[in-house]
Amino acid sequence: MSKIYEALLRAEWERLTPEEQKEYDLNPDAFPSIASIMGRTETSASIGSMTDEAQAVLEHHRASRPLGNVRRATWKPDLEKLPALQSRSAFTEQFRSLRSRLYEYRGFNKLKTVLVSSGMPKEGKTFVAANLALSLARYKNNRVLLIDGDLRRNSLHTLLGCSASPGLSTYLSGDATALEVMQRSDLEPEPDSEHPPVLSALTFIAGGAGGDAAADLSGNSRFAELIRFVSPHFDWIIVDSSPVNVVSDAVNLAPACDGVLLVVRGGQTPYESAQRAQKEFATANLLGVVLNGVENVPHQAYYGYGTEPEK
Repeated sequence: MSKIYEALLRAEWERLTPEEQKEYDLNPDAFPSIASIMGRTETSASIGSMTDEAQAVLEHHRASRPLGNVRRATWKPDLEKLPALQSRSAFTEQFRSLRSRLYEYRGFNKLKTVLVSSGMPKEGKTFVAANLALSLARYKNNRVLLIDGDLRRNSLHTLLGCSASPGLSTYLSGDATALEVMQRSDLEPEPDSEHPPVLSALTFIAGGAGGDAAADLSGNSRFAELIRFVSPHFDWIIVDSSPVNVVSDAVNLAPACDGVLLVVRGGQTPYESAQRAQKEFATANLLGVVLNGVENVPHQAYYGYGTEPEK
């Protein structure tokens, strides 16, 4: 390990919280003092000016290490509400299209953590978040983390058929580490079945039971710390959040994310509600709007992509 490398690691190490130091599994005593490396008392300022480089070095170190023993759990996914588990359907194609748009954007901009929200309840944000995560997990062996950030009415665990606790609220309140709130499906690949392989590429953080303190929890700094910790280990991070016109939780979580998708329901969401939701995310990077609940026209099936059209 070069002296510059060691100095960068130590500089970034000193910026971490005690919990992050434990999670990184690095030993600060293994690094020689920065002053002895650089031979000058001004070294701390010099190192401080290289924070981005230090962060990159530390993230490279972390990404090269396994995430750890993520808890395995028995999942019983709701196949009717998770069409992205199917290899071919009209719904699957729509989420593939959305996935392609995100990759197009990613070609020119930083994009890994996507927050999914809506203006009002029952517009389908959770449905979109779950199926988008599964669609991404199906593509190029992506490692995907799905987070239920709707601390008041979390429901992603019901779609995946798994436990709701411990979850994000447990972590945000300081009662658990990041690894302790993560879970993966214990399903193993089966012959002629594409469902388990998709699920096995997905890591999930449920919402937990912190609804009463959701505003305070979503507004503390631990969510940004969580994203910073897990980011090097995943290709995509999808965060379901609360309706933005009802509570401020989604606005609190948005700064830690690279972009926001706003879900509206066709024929139901008032124009004024959509406009208000857009304004709520004025300081966030609004990637676009997902129109949910429109009448399906399976024209793709005629070209061999979707389900077969009715006779």
